[in-house]
Amino acid sequence: MPDTFFDKVYATTDPERTRALYDDWADSYDDELTQNAYATPNRVACALARYLEDKAAPVLDFGCGTGLSGVALHEAGLTNVDGMDPSADMLAQAQPKQVYRDLHRIALENPEPIPKDRYSAICCAGVIGPGAAPASTIDMVMHPLPPGGFLGISLNDHAIAERVFESALNQWIDCGAASLLMREYGAHLPGQNIKAFVYVLEKN
Repeated sequence: MPDTFFDKVYATTDPERTRALYDDWADSYDDELTQNAYATPNRVACALARYLEDKAAPVLDFGCGTGLSGVALHEAGLTNVDGMDPSADMLAQAQPKQVYRDLHRIALENPEPIPKDRYSAICCAGVIGPGAAPASTIDMVMHPLPPGGFLGISLNDHAIAERVFESALNQWIDCGAASLLMREYGAHLPGQNIKAFVYVLEKN
């Protein structure tokens, strides 16, 4: 049986190789994730909508990929959404979904790709963990949020097992720079027998 993208993705650690893998996956990504009952975009979007009272506030879908999380954000009532992703091929799949105001390609060498104080909430659904963005991405998305801004984020079983990812999140909470509003374990990719925690943090 040939390797699938699911087999390859969690073993990829180099950022450029990860971006190239997602470029190659772009055409079949939506179908494969749908076949595996991908639940995380909807879980993160609904969690953010629960806390973000102004549904017209600007939201960033960081690591938006093909736009599955953008669709989920719209369905949750958050419609003023921009998307960012390092994969041009993924962004090409997101554009026709017409759920984003703007789409931006992230340059991997840019340590601060998000404009400061522009977004009231940032969504990171299925973005951070082994085979995806590193733990340092948590600082990258928290720093540009204004006080009172929200981060909705997921960490799947692979990320939790490595501990460094949740530790990076807890550093913000433990020092009082952010408040944990929600931490809930549930479905991620049932077809792959993987679950995930969904968190909502409010920046202090």
